[in-house]
Amino acid sequence: MKKNAPNNASSQTKTKASKLRIIAGEWRSRQLPIPDVQGLRPTPDKVRETLFNWINYSIPGAVCGDFFCGSGALGLEALSRGAKHAIFVDNSRVVVQQMTDNLATLKAENADVTAQNAAVFLDTATPTPLDIVFLDPPFRKGWLAQIVPLLEKGWLAKRALVYIEMEKEAELPILPVHWSLMKEKTAGQLVYRLFEVVK
Repeated sequence: MKKNAPNNASSQTKTKASKLRIIAGEWRSRQLPIPDVQGLRPTPDKVRETLFNWINYSIPGAVCGDFFCGSGALGLEALSRGAKHAIFVDNSRVVVQQMTDNLATLKAENADVTAQNAAVFLDTATPTPLDIVFLDPPFRKGWLAQIVPLLEKGWLAKRALVYIEMEKEAELPILPVHWSLMKEKTAGQLVYRLFEVVK
């Protein structure tokens, strides 16, 4: 994230554009800075609205994991709507610092932020059973094929929900047979899906 930017019209325009708006819940309409990291693409507002309409009744009291969290839009939206706890993981220290600052701004103490490769985190950390998992990895890097098997190592609570956002032209990796597709939709160049883990 750029620091000490000159106070001119162009920098003010950029700052305005680099804001995350929380849609609903305790922090409704709050705007938070988005880290200035190349390739970071927050989930579009319309996609977030659709997703949270899908999972709204599952959020209160849920433990969530937001992997490749970037702006933290998904995990923060869940916390705003009553999730019990959220785990944010990203390998960018700039992202992690901004997430930490944003959580402090919101006075949110029910979250953990880790600067680490998501695959390494899931493979080495002590698993916490998650009720909702958000997966929005960088496009065209093959991350989902690595992450999905690791989630099966104790990270998924009974009847967990897994949200996957990916580029439209890509194929899903092989998923466990007990992952049931509940919802699917496209928006521009991305496709997003919601699975229920039926065990």
